[in-house]
Amino acid sequence: MRVEHRRNGTGRTLASDVEVADSFLSKARGLMFRRRIPDDYGLVFEFDDVDRRSLHMVFVPFDIDALWLVGEEVTKVKRLSGWTGVGFGLADRIIELPAGAADGVSRGDTVRLVDP
Repeated sequence: MRVEHRRNGTGRTLASDVEVADSFLSKARGLMFRRRIPDDYGLVFEFDDVDRRSLHMVFVPFDIDALWLVGEEVTKVKRLSGWTGVGFGLADRIIELPAGAADGVSRGDTVRLVDP
């Protein structure tokens, strides 16, 4: 599986090493206690409905880019600082990426999960 960004008919891969946080425990843990993540990594949080969702960077010692999505549409993009970052946005899916991976992604763009 990979995370693909599409704008104006062109696409690019944001992450090709994708993990889905699909249990309560995996969602609660997120990236906490990891020392780093690979450059092509993405962590996807799936939710049953659209709601205001939050992220925190407690026990995450590196910066990340976070995407909040409703369906495949990006509603918010934010760089979160290691240890102290906090973000809120409307979403039914959140994707965490290494800092810099979401450069060029904007609100209203399409980001989707693609099976090989």
